[in-house]
Amino acid sequence: MASFKIEGGHKLNGTITPQGAKNEVLQILCAVLLTPERVVVNNVPDIIDVNKLIFILGELGVKVEKLNANSYAFQADEVDLPYLESDNFKRDGSSLRGSIMIVGPLLARFGKGYIPRPGGDKIGRRRLDTHFEGFIRLGAKFRYNKEEKFYGVEADELFGTDMLLDEASVTGTANIIMAAVLASGTTRIYNAACEPYIQQLCKMLNSMGAKIEGVGSNLLTITGVDSLVGCEHTVLPDMIEIGSWIGVAVMTQSELTIKNVSWENLGQIPNVFRKLGIQLEKKGDDIYIPEQESYEIQNYIDGSVLTVADAPWPGFTPDLLSIILVIATQAKGTVLIHQKMFESRLFFVDKLIDMGAKVILCDPHRATVIGHDFQSQLKATKMTSPDIRAGISLLIAALSASGTSIINNIEQIDRGYENIEARLKSIGAKIERIED
Repeated sequence: MASFKIEGGHKLNGTITPQGAKNEVLQILCAVLLTPERVVVNNVPDIIDVNKLIFILGELGVKVEKLNANSYAFQADEVDLPYLESDNFKRDGSSLRGSIMIVGPLLARFGKGYIPRPGGDKIGRRRLDTHFEGFIRLGAKFRYNKEEKFYGVEADELFGTDMLLDEASVTGTANIIMAAVLASGTTRIYNAACEPYIQQLCKMLNSMGAKIEGVGSNLLTITGVDSLVGCEHTVLPDMIEIGSWIGVAVMTQSELTIKNVSWENLGQIPNVFRKLGIQLEKKGDDIYIPEQESYEIQNYIDGSVLTVADAPWPGFTPDLLSIILVIATQAKGTVLIHQKMFESRLFFVDKLIDMGAKVILCDPHRATVIGHDFQSQLKATKMTSPDIRAGISLLIAALSASGTSIINNIEQIDRGYENIEARLKSIGAKIERIED
C-alpha cells in the first residue's frame, strides 16, 4: 500500500495535457473483441484499471502490441473462450468493474459471455440489471451461480428488438450496443446514455462496418451486420481529469493552462465551474485558468442557494461532484451539492470537516458547503482514499492546506490518474509517493 505525502499551501504554475478518457477507453478496448482484424487504439492512458483490462484481453488470447507509450494494436483472431470459466478469470475479472463490458461483444461474436461479479469503486450499489436485461431482450439466456457470484449469458443467435433501458447507464448502453451490432435485424434502444464516450464508441463501431443511427441522442437504432472489420481509433481527453486540474488550479489560487481539452465534448462542465465564480478562458482548444484570489458562488435569480446536482448527459457528470464540493469549501457563499446517482460518494466529507471545512452532510445524497473565501486555510491531516474521485478531491484539498498531509490507499487514485505525482511536480507541487 502506497501513500502520498503532500506539503500544501504552494502556488502552482504551468501547462498540463490531460490523459485519454478512462471511461471511454474501457469501452473501446472491449470492442476489439468484435472483430478478428487488427484494431489500433491511440491516447490510451497508463492507469491501473486500463492496464488490468489489457491484461485480461491478453489472457483471453487477444494479441496485444504496444506501439508507443499510449498506443496499442489488438487482434482478437484466436480468442481462448475456456479462459472465461477459469479460476484465473474469476480472480482477474472480479477486480475491475469495467470488465463487465467484455460480455456484450463476446455474446455477439461467440454466443457466450461470462463475468464474475465485478469490483471497482465502493460508492454504493451499481446494478448490473440494465446490462443483462438488454441481453435477454436480444434473445440470450441468463444464468447466475450464487456460490461463485458468476454471471453468464448464452445465445445461438441474437435478434434485434425494441427496448427501453430502466436507467441511462453508460456501461449498460455500451454493452448492449456491442451485442446488438452483430444481431439479426434492427434494435432500437430508448433511454440510451448519450455521453461523448458512447458517441465515440458508436463512431468507432460505424468505422468498423456497424450501422448505428441516432448517435448523440437517447434513441439509438442499430441495424445488425454479419461481421466487423479493423480500424484505428483515438480516445478523447478525459473530461473528469480536466475538471480535476481546474480544481487543482482554483484551490491553490494558481495560473494553469490545460491543453487540448476537446471543448465541444465538455458539455455543462465549464458552466458549472463558472457558477461557482471561477474564471475559465477558452484559448483555441485549451482552457486557461488565471490566478484568482477569490471566487463567489452565484445564487439563483431569487437569491436562493445554488444547487449543483448530477444528471445523465448532457447534465453534469457525477464524477466531478466531489471536485465541486472541495472547491466550494474556499468559495465565497454557500452551495448545496446533490449527488443523485450514487448514495455513498459524499461520505468522504468527514475528512474535509477534519481539515476545517464547513460542510453539513444532510443525508447520503446531499451536502451543504459554506465557503471560507480563503479567510481560513484548510489544515493538513492524515486520511485514506475511499475511491478514485474522493481520492483526487482529498489530494486537491491537501494541496491547498496548511501543513503536510498524508493520503493512504492511493492505489485508488492510480486507478484513474496517470502518473499524477510527476505531473503535479511539473507545475510546482510538493508531493512524494511513499511505498510501504
